[in-house]
Amino acid sequence: MQKVLKSGAGWRIGWRPQSEYQGLVGGDDWAFELTDRELADFCRLLGQLVANMRSMQAELMDEENIACEAESDLVWMQVEGVPSKYRLRLILNNGRSCEGNWTADAVPDLIAAVDSLKFF
Repeated sequence: MQKVLKSGAGWRIGWRPQSEYQGLVGGDDWAFELTDRELADFCRLLGQLVANMRSMQAELMDEENIACEAESDLVWMQVEGVPSKYRLRLILNNGRSCEGNWTADAVPDLIAAVDSLKFF
């Protein structure tokens, strides 16, 4: 069985394709599992939020904060901060009542790890 677990300061992400809950997201002191569809939505929405923050960089002053949200039927996500450094928040919309967040220091490495999974 192929599985991937990546982690760093303040973040974790994992993928195990042969199980009911194929994904794992977490921080230093929390984690929860995601279905295949939830994990795919998490990765897709994160990509959209990252692109939004990059595009806003030219529009805002350096110290100007912004919040952007993205949502699917399964996942709600928000980034908040300046375009070069922002927090990330995640809530599952499917009734399992899971919520997590990552600090602005953890987000760049989490984004790089998500980009390197290449499972969807």
